[in-house]
Amino acid sequence: MKRLVFVRHGKAEDFSGETGDYERSLTKKGKIVSRTMAMRLRDKNLTVGRYISSPAFRALETALIFVDELGADPSELWLDNNLYYDPGVSRFLSLIWEVDDEIDSILLFGHNPAFTDLCDMLAKNGSEFIPKSGVVSIKFPVEKWEGVKFGEGQMEFFMKPDDAA
Repeated sequence: MKRLVFVRHGKAEDFSGETGDYERSLTKKGKIVSRTMAMRLRDKNLTVGRYISSPAFRALETALIFVDELGADPSELWLDNNLYYDPGVSRFLSLIWEVDDEIDSILLFGHNPAFTDLCDMLAKNGSEFIPKSGVVSIKFPVEKWEGVKFGEGQMEFFMKPDDAA
């Protein structure tokens, strides 16, 4: 079985002329909520084999919070520019298919609308909108990453920050 876990970045500073979109940081609340969601994911006892993040600062900050809570080494975090720009269907699949088949779970950190769109296409029953700091896990009954196809995944769980209360 292969598993993709999508994490949308936490709440970030508003876009302004002083700070470009790429450099926006998480707000204090964004950091707190991201840490809470990371702890909730840790409680699921998933084994994560690969961490891949958009290099945009708010996504990278979110990823580092999760990496810390999950007890991983920050050097294990890969950055992929395609997760900042909408990767599109074919680029996303090629990113996933490049991962070693020995790895069974990938944790991805990025942005909407791309993440909601990808989850909606990957899961058999689709996915609803992913809020900031939301976490969606989709599993696939395949042995190789090349077997991951759109419309063939099963949503395993969808954690929303509002559910944490």
